[in-house]
Amino acid sequence: MYLRTTKANTRADGPVEYLQLCQNYYDKHTKRSKTEVVYNFGRKDLVDVATIQQLVSNLANYIAKETGEIVPQLFTSGPGAPATFLGSVNLGGTWLLDRLWQRIGIAKALKSVLTDRKYDTPLERLIFSMVANRALDPSSKLHLEHWVANEVYIEDLPAVDSQNLYRAMDFLQEHSDVLQKAIFHSVADLFNLEVDLLFIDTTTTYFEIEGEDADTIETDGQGEESVHLGYRRRSKHGKDNHPELAQVVICFAVTRSGIPVKCWSWPGNTSDKAIVEEIKQDLNLWDLGRTIYVEDTGFNSERNRRILRGAGDHYIIGEKLRLGRYADAHPALSQKGKFKQLDNGLEIKDMLLDTESTTCRRFILIRNPDEAKRDKLKRDDIVAEAERRIGSLRQERQDQHTKRTCELRSHAVFGKYIKQSKTGKLSIDKMKIRKEEQFDGKYLISTSELKLSSEEVVMGYKQLANIERVFRDMKHLIDIRPVYHRKEQRIRSHILLCWLAMLMIRIAEQESQMTWFQMKKIFNKLHLGTLETPQGIVRQTSELTPEMKNLFNTLQIDTPNKVLHVET
Repeated sequence: MYLRTTKANTRADGPVEYLQLCQNYYDKHTKRSKTEVVYNFGRKDLVDVATIQQLVSNLANYIAKETGEIVPQLFTSGPGAPATFLGSVNLGGTWLLDRLWQRIGIAKALKSVLTDRKYDTPLERLIFSMVANRALDPSSKLHLEHWVANEVYIEDLPAVDSQNLYRAMDFLQEHSDVLQKAIFHSVADLFNLEVDLLFIDTTTTYFEIEGEDADTIETDGQGEESVHLGYRRRSKHGKDNHPELAQVVICFAVTRSGIPVKCWSWPGNTSDKAIVEEIKQDLNLWDLGRTIYVEDTGFNSERNRRILRGAGDHYIIGEKLRLGRYADAHPALSQKGKFKQLDNGLEIKDMLLDTESTTCRRFILIRNPDEAKRDKLKRDDIVAEAERRIGSLRQERQDQHTKRTCELRSHAVFGKYIKQSKTGKLSIDKMKIRKEEQFDGKYLISTSELKLSSEEVVMGYKQLANIERVFRDMKHLIDIRPVYHRKEQRIRSHILLCWLAMLMIRIAEQESQMTWFQMKKIFNKLHLGTLETPQGIVRQTSELTPEMKNLFNTLQIDTPNKVLHVET
């Protein structure tokens, strides 16, 4: 295409020039080249040059976004007038997470809920910004305003407001059940998740509040009342060693590949045994098919085992080796039979107890030889120190002897292996040592599934460590605690945001076979720079390294264009 000027004589103004946009084409019939007028701008002296300039700028923007190339004649400053570098923001982390967010289907699930609602604020973008912040640089909602505006680039979100973030959190909590189900099915279909084995476990976190516990009612300044989630000072033994703070219980359902597919939260004084029914009811609504639930010893009770067996499902659950007030050994320890050694060095013994019961349970006793050696060495050291302390008592005065004798006998570590005669003399309890030897390196599990091999049951239980890693990373990688929210729905929403962050991190790790720490070292080098030229503002990405290209390709993520934004 090209511009053409034509001349014509008019009665009123005499000779005038007309400006036309033309193109040449080949006519097959006449076999000649012909000229076609694509657009007629009118008289040259009446043409609006500013309009043409705006059209050219728009075309330049389109070319820059589609091809990543800057149009030279528009964005070069010319000799002696170089472009001014205004600064840069991080692009790699938010770009990777945003494209993964779209690929997983989280954005689609949120937009489907938003279809019938008219919001002026971009809730989907706001929720993504909070999830990305958790995964990349955990901070408060107030600091997130600065983070979005000055430190990172998030597409279609140049800035955020903390009040809008809180509204987005309320929306997320309001539709959490629908969203979690939609996200699960999207992830399961996309990555072919195996949900025949689900690992269930709980942890706790604390949040900062003032005043008393959950009986306290507060207002949010608009007349709306809210009740604190978590019961303060009622649980004497918090898992976080902060019994003085309000606690909240968090539960995850994790697949065998380590993907957290659902989360729950309860008040801090909720026991593990009381939450199984809600977990089972929620997961039954997802139509998972036949599922085996793997749980730790804390969930083990007759009622919970009966619930887990509902709808044709089964369980693999940890058992206590010490029973009763006096820590008697479990009957499985006294069962006759030889241990079978597995390829990984573990020794197992498979047995059935209560075979006449309608709820027949299959027990598997596992012995770890390496762990047994460590238990023996640790006990030998304790017994040796206990003998030394008993010997030192004979060298003290009688009044001191009585006091020190009582202290040693009631000691939490050494007192277990010490007995006292009728005359008050202390000695090592060799019977207690022999009794403790039967527990060395052993742990016990039970299952309602009789068809699986003992090796499969043991390996399934050992994979329970996957959920422990999720909890550990949630506390130290995305900083779920401490929580400074006051309203119950905000605390629950904060947990959902952390779950979404962990979901994307685990999927990225599984797809790339790299840790999140290793990936951050790669994509943190990708920046978006802002250049000012006489013709306008250009936002251009830094050069992609081979590691970045390989990471994006592995995660099936498109690399960013060279130019992401042009403003004339």
